[in-house]
Amino acid sequence: MSNITIRPLEPADQPEWRRMWTAYLEFYKTSVPEDVYATTWARLFDDGEYEPSGLIALIDGKPVGLVHYMFHRTCWATGNNCYLQDLYADPEIRGKGVGRALIEAVYEKADEAGAANVYWMTQDFNETARKLYDRIARLTPFIKYQRA
Repeated sequence: MSNITIRPLEPADQPEWRRMWTAYLEFYKTSVPEDVYATTWARLFDDGEYEPSGLIALIDGKPVGLVHYMFHRTCWATGNNCYLQDLYADPEIRGKGVGRALIEAVYEKADEAGAANVYWMTQDFNETARKLYDRIARLTPFIKYQRA
């Protein structure tokens, strides 16, 4: 879709960012408290090397997609890794290239930063997104654990 524009989040994007991030969280059947919304929004504009960043996708000027990503050190390379944390596209435009454009924009940011790797996770039931991921990335054999 040639009319997709990807750009960094701007302060005026907060209402649409909140709408899309809320929809993303609801897809995964979760929510965050109000202070997490406020803290995350503030961090997206902090200059720290390891703070999260955000990009927004627009079609004909209308916000339709969102991605958060961040860089972190790794013991496996001299460059940082890039973790693509949250990726969302409005349901009515899925399959039209927005998710791919957002991922490729993160790839570009990672390349500019000299990142050693870009990676992300999704849940096994996210079949629609996994069809895209299988085309533009490599599925790894890792299984995620987290503190009980």
